[in-house]
Amino acid sequence: MNAFEIIIGIAVLLISIAIIAIVLLQQGHRAGVNGAISGGADTFLSKNKARTVDAKLAGMTKYIAIAFFVLALLANVIALGK
Repeated sequence: MNAFEIIIGIAVLLISIAIIAIVLLQQGHRAGVNGAISGGADTFLSKNKARTVDAKLAGMTKYIAIAFFVLALLANVIALGK
């Protein structure tokens, strides 16, 4: 096992812990009757939804998931190259 494999392994481990933490920090999305009755789509909060912490966490989740996928593929290519 060379240094590059160790670095990739540590990176995959850290990114997997980060993605777990970010997913757990997000609020659950509940589609209930209250949103339909009160016109939840037209509220001030829904218009500024892109600026909320939950929206930022969702964006971070996408990028970290892509990084995890790329690192997992890279680790697999390195393992098969031996």
